[in-house]
Amino acid sequence: MTVSKQTDVYLICNAKYHDTNFARLELLKLLAEDEDVHTRVADSFADTDGIAASKLLITYTCDLRPTLAQQSALADFLESGGRWFALHATNALLEFVDGKADTPNLAPKFMELLGSRFIAHPANQTIEIKVTDFSHPLTAGISDFVVEDEEPYYCEPMGEQKVLLEASYNEPSTGYVRSDYGTDRDRHPQMYLHPYGQGEVLYLSLGHCTGKHDMKPLADIVPVVRGSWNSPTYYELLRRGIAWGCGK
Repeated sequence: MTVSKQTDVYLICNAKYHDTNFARLELLKLLAEDEDVHTRVADSFADTDGIAASKLLITYTCDLRPTLAQQSALADFLESGGRWFALHATNALLEFVDGKADTPNLAPKFMELLGSRFIAHPANQTIEIKVTDFSHPLTAGISDFVVEDEEPYYCEPMGEQKVLLEASYNEPSTGYVRSDYGTDRDRHPQMYLHPYGQGEVLYLSLGHCTGKHDMKPLADIVPVVRGSWNSPTYYELLRRGIAWGCGK
């Protein structure tokens, strides 16, 4: 008889300017589909011991800045074979200059671990997502798909990336200091694998969502946006990412 073992997952949800409550709930629903998964939930990287004891780290964050000690602990987690499923704006650290968003390189080690650094994005739009690797288990059998009202990210690559999904866009990011970044190329990774030590990061940049109060103090009330969360294919990618991280 096969005896199943508990799989410890550490979920960090704390995304400035995003609907953290919605994303957290949806991710917990998906994690609960596997009865072997035991999930610990936090809003920061402070519990380095808890992260180290987990098989999989999942992050849905924006402008969440780990300390140098926490970055070192994340490096140890990956070097020892941990897996990290990073979602949407995990690689985004923001400052504001004369009313525009800036993205200085405030945590180089953090971005090195993630394999990319967010720079800017143009206005929310409909994006056609193209599969670039049809044989990998994370994308096998998935067809190209469309997401609406999504943030199209321009990111600076940091180290090796095995790109699994990409999309084409090149509009300027008028709300950002580096407004022209990324406009010199048409294709941009949307999901990739990034090895680090004995571990690996799976980065999926899709997943924008906002609730009506999430843009304070920049705006008082905004429309509710669910972006890629309205796509069944996005949920399939999340399920496969969880399975990948749990070694299944």
